[in-house]
Amino acid sequence: MAPSTDSLKYTLEQLNRYLALAIFIFGSLGNILNCLVLSQRKLRSHPCASIFLVSSFLSLICILIGVPPRILAGWNLDPTNTINIACKLHAFIVFSTRTMAIWLIALATIDRWLISSTQVHRRQMSNIENVKRAIFIIVILSSISYSYMLYCYEANITDAPLSCYGKTETCRLVTDLMYTFVTTAIPLIIMIIFGVLTVVNVRHMHSRVHVHYTVASVARIPVTVRIAKLKTVDHKLLRMLIIQILLLVLLSIPQPIQELYITLKPLGSGSEYENAVQVFLYNIELLIAFIANGIPFYVYTLAGGEIFRATFLDLMKSAAEKLICK
Repeated sequence: MAPSTDSLKYTLEQLNRYLALAIFIFGSLGNILNCLVLSQRKLRSHPCASIFLVSSFLSLICILIGVPPRILAGWNLDPTNTINIACKLHAFIVFSTRTMAIWLIALATIDRWLISSTQVHRRQMSNIENVKRAIFIIVILSSISYSYMLYCYEANITDAPLSCYGKTETCRLVTDLMYTFVTTAIPLIIMIIFGVLTVVNVRHMHSRVHVHYTVASVARIPVTVRIAKLKTVDHKLLRMLIIQILLLVLLSIPQPIQELYITLKPLGSGSEYENAVQVFLYNIELLIAFIANGIPFYVYTLAGGEIFRATFLDLMKSAAEKLICK
């Protein structure tokens, strides 16, 4: 038997109250710990780790601004539903910071491809200065891309899955296309392409290392394989990156698909139950998207190997020692 409209509303309220609260707690804590760990001397000198650091900071902002209204929605107290300025700023900050964070992960895949290349000039392109320039460009372009939301989004909208939504069909279509392509599809495609190219580079380098060692053992000539071999920390960063890409693909795709569906088949075009299902699914996918912003620390802890965990433990020990001294 299919659930009723009232049961869908009740389930959504409970998810907003408790699942959103869990996402807020674990997501905020995880990103704060990420920022602390990745800013340590052992990791911050690596361009890829610097990208992860800024991405974690932006994800933290996204969660701090984006999730509390979801929690308050569980008690029908969401201020973005009724206050225009809160609605506009909320939409702009959440969409722009999420876009920045995901594009930075795409940048990290490009950095891993560069550092794993057998060509010297490509490896030299992977440096802190170039990373800083790229981060600045991503932040500026992402902010410009979603600045239209300060005009398009309004509170008290009645024909949309949220009361804070695009006020016209044109606004909604622009948002759908921007989120589908700029925030989701294009960076994910870049991640997949450069992720595959990086794996190919690593395998090629391993084969070169084996050949060099074989030749050296026969000819008894010392061979330096450092150029053709990633450092241990680079291997760990690559593994962290690949797992994060896979999770981003799974967690980021549902929302733009649902947004496009709602735009093509607006609320009110079907029965009351069909409308309730659309609202329910849209709100669930909002929460899933926030999970993508909240999981990096747990991915890095599990996939980052001894280097990330050791840095985290060193940080905890240092903090404990300072507390004891006080």
